[in-house]
Parts: sequence; C-alpha cells; structure tokens
Amino acid sequence: MHSYLVLGFAYLLGSIPFGLIFVKLSGRGDVRDIGSGNIGATNVLRTGSKVLAACTLLADALKGALAILTAKYVGLDETTLALTGLVVIIAHVFPVWLKFKGGKGVATALGVYLAINPLLGLCIALTWLAVAKVFKISSLAALIALFMAPIYTAALRTSIEVSILGIAIYLLIFWTHRDNIRRIMKGEESLIRRN
Repeated sequence: MHSYLVLGFAYLLGSIPFGLIFVKLSGRGDVRDIGSGNIGATNVLRTGSKVLAACTLLADALKGALAILTAKYVGLDETTLALTGLVVIIAHVFPVWLKFKGGKGVATALGVYLAINPLLGLCIALTWLAVAKVFKISSLAALIALFMAPIYTAALRTSIEVSILGIAIYLLIFWTHRDNIRRIMKGEESLIRRN
C-alpha cells in the first residue's frame, strides 16, 4: 500500500510546474510564451531574471529529492525507490496540470540522484558544470552529465536498480532533448550567456 501512495505522491509532486508559477507570480506572464516555451530553469532565465531561474532550478530539484526521501523514509525496497525516482521525473515532463506538456526533467533528475547518493549527485552536477563551462551549451551539458550517470553508479557500486534507473533517466532525457540535439548538430543551439 505504501508503494502506491508514494508513487502517487511522486507523480503529483513532480507535476507541480514551479517555473510557470514563479514567472506568473512575478508578473512576467506565461513562461510558455517565452523562448522555447519550456517551464524549466533554462527557459525561465530567458525572462531576464536569474533569481527566478535559480528558484525554479532549486524547486524542481527539490521535487526529485523529496520524492526519494519519502520513499526512503517509509522503507521502500530498491526497486520501488528507483521507480519513484523515475515517476517524479516523468511527472515533471508530463504534468497532469498542463495537459502533459512540461519540462525536460534535468533539474528533477539531479534532485533524484542527490537524494539517492549525494556523491553521485555531486559527480553529475560537476560534470554538467565542466561541460557547460567548456561548450557554453546547457542542453549538451545535461546530455553528457546524465549519460555519465550510469557509469558513476557503477563506479560508486550503487545497486543494480539505481544503475537501471540511470539508463531509463538518460533515455527519457535524450527524448526530451531531441530538438536540442538537432540544433546542436546544426550548430544552432543557444549558448549560455553570463549577462
């Protein structure tokens, strides 16, 4: 029974569109009408507010972390723990409140990894930062960092369930970034700007 309740909670939690909420509350309109139309932190940054983008990044990551911490608290097994992580990310990508059109899942995935194993999450975050610093492309940094996640899980000797979760997350992130991948290949992807 606990498993179903936690999975349901994970989906409802993951479905909360923090980027959309923060931008609307700030009086900047609907973030879906800006840039890529995405509700994640990268597109929120296009509103011109680093604070809103940071808040969105933090809130979306906390969704993933809270779902995992809840599963751990009630003592769910490794399989259900991994499934909880996948569900909260899927919910962010396909939120019931927005007709199943949500974000790309990167920040929520990071939150999931940090809650499962802080060192694992740190490795992924540092990989993102390193790639972003070199190439100045957020989507490429996300794709490489999350591609490395299953490798890090093996290196850190996490459970097989977490390794499988890493593969599932990467496939989902790859799918949500399919348009970005096309633009990267054409040299048309937007760069991270400091100003």
